[in-house]
Amino acid sequence: MIQVLQKAPDFTAKAVVGKGDFTSVSLSDYRGKWVVLFFYPLDFTFVCPTEIQEFSKRHDEFKNLNAVVLGASVDSEHSHKAWIQGGLGELKYPLLADFNKDISRKYGALLENEGFSTRATYIIDPEGVLQYANFHNPNVGRSVGETLRVLQGCQTGERCPAEWKPGQKTI
Repeated sequence: MIQVLQKAPDFTAKAVVGKGDFTSVSLSDYRGKWVVLFFYPLDFTFVCPTEIQEFSKRHDEFKNLNAVVLGASVDSEHSHKAWIQGGLGELKYPLLADFNKDISRKYGALLENEGFSTRATYIIDPEGVLQYANFHNPNVGRSVGETLRVLQGCQTGERCPAEWKPGQKTI
């Protein structure tokens, strides 16, 4: 399993963008940018769309921080497209299809006994080094605002105390 401060494993995956267009995405495509990679359990579930839509709503906040968002689950690109077109709605970032579960496994997000990923969030710096990893119970949604705060903290290159917010002093 990848650990913080290690090189993030590269990957290439089929993905769906926008209203359902297919594309291919590699982590190396985003060299020079911060990457927020998040895994969620499955398409067509209850908690997952709340996070996926929130990341899309806040797309510009990530973009302003020189960051891209990539979502991933063990569903196929066809399932992603059906979900987007069947109610999830247009997204401003790619949803990766990790159908063979290789990416989830490399990142330590796969719940092997369940056959799907937990809610895992990773922040990868512009050099491809993992700076942050967080795992949630599949029933508990993550905070996109907290992901933004941690991204900003990582970008300072400084020590950030508990409850630090952008604009506050670092240690």
